[in-house]
Amino acid sequence: MLLALGISALVGYLLGSVNFAVLVSKRYGVDILKEGSGNPGATNVKRVLGKGPGNLVFALDALKGAAGTGLGYVIAYIIYLRPIFDKLLEADAVTHPNKTLLMHFQDFLASVTNIGNYSDVDVLFAIVAAGFVGTLLGHCFSCFLGFKGGKGVASTIGGLLVLLPVPIVIGAALWAIAFYTTRYVSVASLALGLSLPLSCWLLPQFTSLQFGTAQLVFAGAIALFNVWTHRSNIGRLVRGEENKFTKQAS
Repeated sequence: MLLALGISALVGYLLGSVNFAVLVSKRYGVDILKEGSGNPGATNVKRVLGKGPGNLVFALDALKGAAGTGLGYVIAYIIYLRPIFDKLLEADAVTHPNKTLLMHFQDFLASVTNIGNYSDVDVLFAIVAAGFVGTLLGHCFSCFLGFKGGKGVASTIGGLLVLLPVPIVIGAALWAIAFYTTRYVSVASLALGLSLPLSCWLLPQFTSLQFGTAQLVFAGAIALFNVWTHRSNIGRLVRGEENKFTKQAS
């Protein structure tokens, strides 16, 4: 389990460290680290280069978040789940020789049992979450940019579409409402982050969706991290110095 957690986090971090804001802006002959706010993220690219490049960076960052998180499933299967599945195949080869591979896999999915102090589902979530956290840390503290980076909003959206799809869809809707109401990207991003633990807490009370304690705590941690990465924006908002979003005139 620990090996899978470590590999998932490391792969996610290296992938997250690839900064598309820097790469895309270089194609336009611009060093995004020296333009606008200096932040290597989609919002600054959009301000400096316009809607097209900015939206491209946002989409690539979101895909990066989804890929880094999704790879956690692959790593979890290869390192953690595959050995369990192989043991099931070996046992059933003697007792149920006529079972198809699909039938074996269905039995495997139905046999979520406690192993030690953890369940298979909890371990799987932890491994995939490690990939997400690694990707987010790589984006915000890229090893290729002197451990600097963007604020991780797009990567968070992409990763949580894999981990917590319903809460992040609700959060994205709130982001749009907050942004078009206030024109502050920071306010919209904070609304998205803070909505995640609230959604995980409220949805089970009004729908059939269920979220475990681990998922609720995880969503809360993401919300706190989002607040921390926007701490300078919060300070400017309090002082009335935060700039509303305006695209740089071409």
